[in-house]
Amino acid sequence: MSATTHTTGSRLYDRAAELAALDRLSAGVTAGRGGVLFVTGSPGEGRTALLSRAAQDFPGTAHRVAAPHHRGPWSAARALFAELAPTPAAGRRALRVARGEGGLARAVAALVAGEKAVLICLDDLHLWDAHSRAALAAAWQEARGRPDRTGWLVAAARHHRLPAVPGAETVRLGRLTAAGARALLADLCPVVAPAGPVGERLLDEAAGHPGVLAATVRRLTPSQLAGALPLPRPAVDDSVLLEVYGGLLARFPAASRRLLGTVAVTALTGRSGSGGGVGGDGGSASTGARGRNAPAEPWEGLVADGLLRRRKGGAVDFDDPFLGRAALASTGTSWREAPRVHGPASPAPRGHAADGPAPEGRTAVGQASPADRAAVGAALARGAGHRADRLGPPAGVRGLSTLARGRAQLVRGLAALAGGPVMHAHEALLQAAELLRGRAPVEASDARFLAMEAAWAGGDVAACLAALDGGEEVRGLERDFAEGLSAALTVRLDEARTALTRVVQGDGGADDPRLLLRAGSAALVIGDTAAAARIHARALVRARAEHRTALLPHALEQLAYAELRAGRYGRAARAAREGLRTAESTGQYNVAAHQHAVLALVASVAGDGPAVAEHAGRALAAAGPHGLVQAATLAEWALARDEMGRGLAAQAAARLGPLVLPGPRGGHFALRMLVVPCFVEAAVAAGRVAEAREAAGEYAAWAALGVDGPARAQSARCRALLAEGEAAAYWFREAVRHHDGCGNDFERARTLLAYGAWLRRRRRPGDARGPLRDALVTFERAAAEGWAAHARSELRATGGATGGAAGFGAPRELTPQQQRIVRLVARGATNREVADRLSLSPRTVDHHLRGVFARLGIRSRVELPGVVEGWDADARPAAR
Repeated sequence: MSATTHTTGSRLYDRAAELAALDRLSAGVTAGRGGVLFVTGSPGEGRTALLSRAAQDFPGTAHRVAAPHHRGPWSAARALFAELAPTPAAGRRALRVARGEGGLARAVAALVAGEKAVLICLDDLHLWDAHSRAALAAAWQEARGRPDRTGWLVAAARHHRLPAVPGAETVRLGRLTAAGARALLADLCPVVAPAGPVGERLLDEAAGHPGVLAATVRRLTPSQLAGALPLPRPAVDDSVLLEVYGGLLARFPAASRRLLGTVAVTALTGRSGSGGGVGGDGGSASTGARGRNAPAEPWEGLVADGLLRRRKGGAVDFDDPFLGRAALASTGTSWREAPRVHGPASPAPRGHAADGPAPEGRTAVGQASPADRAAVGAALARGAGHRADRLGPPAGVRGLSTLARGRAQLVRGLAALAGGPVMHAHEALLQAAELLRGRAPVEASDARFLAMEAAWAGGDVAACLAALDGGEEVRGLERDFAEGLSAALTVRLDEARTALTRVVQGDGGADDPRLLLRAGSAALVIGDTAAAARIHARALVRARAEHRTALLPHALEQLAYAELRAGRYGRAARAAREGLRTAESTGQYNVAAHQHAVLALVASVAGDGPAVAEHAGRALAAAGPHGLVQAATLAEWALARDEMGRGLAAQAAARLGPLVLPGPRGGHFALRMLVVPCFVEAAVAAGRVAEAREAAGEYAAWAALGVDGPARAQSARCRALLAEGEAAAYWFREAVRHHDGCGNDFERARTLLAYGAWLRRRRRPGDARGPLRDALVTFERAAAEGWAAHARSELRATGGATGGAAGFGAPRELTPQQQRIVRLVARGATNREVADRLSLSPRTVDHHLRGVFARLGIRSRVELPGVVEGWDADARPAAR
């Protein structure tokens, strides 16, 4: 019988063995023997449905617990106790017991005491944190042989390695039989029954996979089901498989995802034959041709986990063909289409060629040559209809010319660069450059620079150098750019400065926006932020004039970052907001993540905590799965600056500590030194002086190289924060002197604020007021309200017993008219009396007073006598 049904719950198909195992578990729990039943399967094969059925049919009390969204230590145990405990307090007590000597078994027993029989259904064990999984395994092992009226039904992904539990039973879900799949299809289509040929094709393509069949049917219209409109070719396309398998792939480590993608792409190019299997071409890859980035150990781990299988001759392929196709689709490549080739114009993701990726992340390409089309046609002619789709790609790709394959690989790289893992893009683009070298020099050059750009976003210096090396087709200023950037990455700064200065002075050699963007990047590398902003603005103008829509997000991204480096935060925000809109509208989500990071930094200057959290959160959400180390570093920096502005120095120092470390576990290589001054300030305030001193020493050596304008000033500020006695005053004055010659008013104001605070702590309030007032004015002009509030607080603290009146501000901060109004009101005059005295209206006087209150940071007119007293006190020493 194909469909196994019970009187309650939903229908399950071809699950007689699994339901029998559930009955055995239920009987054991009822008899007081307890028990553990593991259920494993691929995505969409029905693990969750089986747990639902078990919970519905169990005669006692059943609890269902899903994997928590938070992945910290003991987060899964918290979710378990939240389900079992009658109150939150009881759940917290149970967690303490579970983490202590009592263990999880005792905690669960206490929560379910009094229940006759309890079934706990745990879903997605592979997503639970390690602490909770270890505690569960210990609890199951301890319960062996003891009276127990608690049963555990545990579902996990097929690749998850289950703990060794004596007496536990394991059932593995599989595909449906033809009869079972046909019954499921009828259930899925209660209103419009599929036409005969439609149903046969759906069943054939789904290959007995219940989740794939359900996802495919959901995407079809009634007209398509009835046969009035044609089905997509294939019906089980990339979007269906990513819906079913995308969550599984996203949770793998980046290295595992890359390896799975490598196996899948190998199948597409046909280097090792086809993988076969019902439902699609899974693909295979020879372990003898792994390449330098694929050591044996990761392959073996994936084979041991059941994700890949080893075939005769040492090759590996996918045990689940649908997983292979999904892994291929996740690289931006469609398994069913032979790559279409590009026309005469080179592709332009992120603006490095004529056009860019479409919103869906795929780039339109030109027409194939007659020979290429014949090769593809021959591949498709091996079968009929959708079967030919599944059989075609390997032979089809083998029949393409080297030029066509290179352009197809370039297209895949563009898609990944726009909205996928950037190191996937890097590998694809390097392969494209090799295939195109000597055949399409301009496209090969673009592919190399794009590969470098991907590696830069990923924070991989070695990959940047690999992309810049070996480009014989690169000439002129582009060669200067490549050689200068290589010199900068290997810390040969004199060579770098010479080559990149030529690029900056030549504006990239043309009005082509992509070359202008390289010139602007060169200016940033040598620390000329003014030139970088100018050149990037010019690139933006040219891109708009030429209607290069796909180039606009990248031009705005570069412009926003240049303005940020120059300390012009308002301009940076405007460019980033526009860049975010254009990036999202064109599907360039990696650019959007960088724009979110820039907006988070701008918001940290303004003291807008909610905006910092929102933009930084969005940047980090994309940065993790796509490997955007640069965007992640900027976002974390923004969060730390916001914490500093709110007085949370210890928290900021803890966040910034990893970012200033060298190596792959640290921050982005191009941002590491830029973060150091902020870290030193936070670390000193948090008492982490030794770490701050070490970082400041490295920063001083870097600042001496002259690659960043404000670096000397910020290095002097770091030394002042670490100095003792009057040496600090010397270094603060040196910092201000350097600031006066390099711009970036915001950083100058931060130095003045730190100097004023130091003077106040040394009990020199009169000396402190000048730096603090200057800092306050700058912060107010920059709308940096968090920093302005800090400056006002320090100013008030310089006023002694008067409550801070002397620290409210200098007369020069107000207009002459406002000063006259303040002095009259301070003597007790009403608004009407002031108006009569100065020939104004009372409304105008009131307007001026509101402006005075905002500028001086006071709340009412009763504080004005203290303000005037402070002005006069400051003036008396100068008059003597």
